[in-house]
Amino acid sequence: MSEEILINVTPQETRVAIVDNGILQEVLIERANKRGLVGNIFKARVSRVLPGMQSAFIDIGLERTGFLHISDIVDNYDAAEDESLITNIQQPSINAVLRESQDILVQVIKDPLGTKGARLTTRISIPSRYLVYLPEHPMIAVSQRIEDQVERERLQQVIISYHQSHMQKVANSDLENDSIFSIDQIGLLKNGGFIIRTAAEGASENEIHKDIEYLYKLWDSTSRLKDIASSPSIVYEDLPLTLRTIRDLVHSNTERVRIDSTDSFEEAIKFTQNFIPEFVTRIDHYSGERPILDLYSVEDEIQKSLNRKVQLKSGGHLVIDQTEAMTTVDVNTGAFVGHKTQEETIYKTNLEASQVICRQLRLRNLGGIIIIDFIDMASAEHGRQVLRSLEKHLERDTSKYSISELTSLGLVQLTRKRTRESLGHVLCESCPTCDGIGKIKTAETVCYEIYREIIRDVAQFEAQKLLVVASQKVVDTLLDDESINIADLEESIGKPITFHIEQSYSQEQYDIVPL
Repeated sequence: MSEEILINVTPQETRVAIVDNGILQEVLIERANKRGLVGNIFKARVSRVLPGMQSAFIDIGLERTGFLHISDIVDNYDAAEDESLITNIQQPSINAVLRESQDILVQVIKDPLGTKGARLTTRISIPSRYLVYLPEHPMIAVSQRIEDQVERERLQQVIISYHQSHMQKVANSDLENDSIFSIDQIGLLKNGGFIIRTAAEGASENEIHKDIEYLYKLWDSTSRLKDIASSPSIVYEDLPLTLRTIRDLVHSNTERVRIDSTDSFEEAIKFTQNFIPEFVTRIDHYSGERPILDLYSVEDEIQKSLNRKVQLKSGGHLVIDQTEAMTTVDVNTGAFVGHKTQEETIYKTNLEASQVICRQLRLRNLGGIIIIDFIDMASAEHGRQVLRSLEKHLERDTSKYSISELTSLGLVQLTRKRTRESLGHVLCESCPTCDGIGKIKTAETVCYEIYREIIRDVAQFEAQKLLVVASQKVVDTLLDDESINIADLEESIGKPITFHIEQSYSQEQYDIVPL
């Protein structure tokens, strides 16, 4: 299995395409005027505390305040000013932890989505290639994707041995002359913790030790900036998309990374030499005549990902609808009639759909609650096979997810962590005509609304005649199919009605002007 990462960099935006065996799997987009905030750390100010919601609105210097729930606050309530406000150990009152105008260090865990502000946490975490550093949590955890128990124990021991050897070094040396650790960092050695990332599997002891030192120095500089910065202001900003891609997404199966910008390529080479030198030979500068995202028809695939309907190779299709509450995926046999029994046709369609759905979730970056409506299967074994296929293909997803059992109605409930806008929301906006619902009233419906409005206006206003201003199609309908009804209405109200076509009006827009 070979994977390529294509990176297209322009002054306006950076686009990353992850291609597996020639098939587009995921697209990441970061625009210069709207960079993602996830991972950024802010020295912020509490704007408003909401005891009824156990939450607070936090001013981080953006147009919309961020949202901080009690569950996203570090589990350390010893500093609560009023102990009587604490209801129990597990769930203290938000008033016991925060107060208005208080300065607080927060990190963005979810970008602003729609009308919602950024989701925040006080559980600070800083990622590197192999580790995630947790300044406030003295623990060592290992990614669940590393399944080998021997390797898990080895990686934990690597971190423990680092602390043991360097604490001994600190104890036996002159602290002021120590070239690696400051006094502040010595405290962090005792208090901070780490999550060992999947990429650390097979990494050498030296590589992981270098990561630890890098994270300590980074947190030390962040802490110093926090002490002198005013509120609200940013004290740590995550890497740009190109470097984040190399840090987080390059792995042993990545054949190469192609970058079409000379400057970004040089930055990527420097970053790779410092942190993952074994991958330097896999970073290429793309200078071909064709745009880089025309390779493997990536541009065409991005356009297709904006459609509701997704064709399956067998002839079946998916219908994907994204709403604010959830995303629904409907599986249909379409033109696929199979060659054996109906049950076999349904089973093969569902099996193919399970693979395509997982790819579409990544490609479109769909998160939250996802309901998949598979075609009803009579065989319980077929249902289990389809669910296993879904779970198998979801294993490659880098976002956290959970999946339910297949119900008797053929429904599967899936939740997928959402940290940034979906591809559709990044590239598109709601239609101003239909306001995003995908439907508009028929010309006939608008005509009947006009009749009712005329009757109301005649009762309220004194006028010699009435002028109806509407779109071309509505006026044509009024003068053609509805001409008899218009004549009856004129006779009923005793006033003539004239019409004017306004080309700029949508089909649902109209005005009735008393003259």
